Amino acid sequence: MQITKNTVAAIHYTLTDNSGKILDSSSGREPLYYIQGIGNLILGMEEGLEGKKKGDKLQIRVSPEKGYGIKDPAMVQQVPLKAFGGEAVSPGMKFQTNQGQVVTVTAVDTESVTVDANHELAGVELNFDVEVMEVRNATAEEISHGHVHGPGGHHH
Repeated sequence: MQITKNTVAAIHYTLTDNSGKILDSSSGREPLYYIQGIGNLILGMEEGLEGKKKGDKLQIRVSPEKGYGIKDPAMVQQVPLKAFGGEAVSPGMKFQTNQGQVVTVTAVDTESVTVDANHELAGVELNFDVEVMEVRNATAEEISHGHVHGPGGHHH
């Protein structure tokens, strides 16, 4: 059976950037289960996995446009330091805004904090080493819910 729209696929993967740094991996964990063709994965991964079958091993290179997008300079802003209520703030810290958006602190000076609301992998070319572990048809319930329900498609 091939990975096509509305099939459930289980994959093991390792994600690296172009320097070879490992950014994420399913190694030592259960495989990642997802439904093909409904946006559970970034577009570049879905395109790269389309038509593959159990046992296939492949490498998928995903451009920023088909991954987490191009970095948007408008999503980088200066916020007054006093907006953090006296909390110690340093680069790398993450905060959730009142709108529920996650921002990362990129710089701090005496008056202001620079925050970036871009996804941390925006603008990064992604390299996936993938092994397809399983492919099955998604159940009607999984398709209507938009996610995998576990072995055989049932809720636990």
